[in-house]
Amino acid sequence: MGMYDSVFSSSCALSEQIARHMFEILSDGGAVMAILGRDGRIWSSDSERFTRLNLSESFLAELRAKIDDGAEPVVTQVDDCSIVAAQLATERTDCGYVLIALPQYSPELTLINIELIEIVLNQMGLIAELIEKNSRLYELQMKHFSTSYGHSEIAAN
Repeated sequence: MGMYDSVFSSSCALSEQIARHMFEILSDGGAVMAILGRDGRIWSSDSERFTRLNLSESFLAELRAKIDDGAEPVVTQVDDCSIVAAQLATERTDCGYVLIALPQYSPELTLINIELIEIVLNQMGLIAELIEKNSRLYELQMKHFSTSYGHSEIAAN
């Protein structure tokens, strides 16, 4: 992998766009959401609160492994915080994983609300699909305009 491949990869760009759109609608003091890229990058809705969760790299690797093995969503507990994690992907792009941390949620409360949590996870997937389709449409339009502009420029000469 080249030095800049992860910076310019479609999954990295898509993950960053998803993070910008999703994180701005979260309320302060509520759930902490994070996108864990396949390349190790982490985008979080509240970096300070995410850091305070003290999730070790081995813990995150274990979550990713469980998801990759098909256990989705993964529900676990860290101190007084429930963690729910799932894969984040579109038909074309594997963006990595989405993690939702629910402070002061017991395992029982999390399981009671799991259907609502899964709706949020599915909405993130839908947002990813829409952003990706919008980006592809934009690229096609730019390609069309550059091709059209290039041909009219040649005809004028």
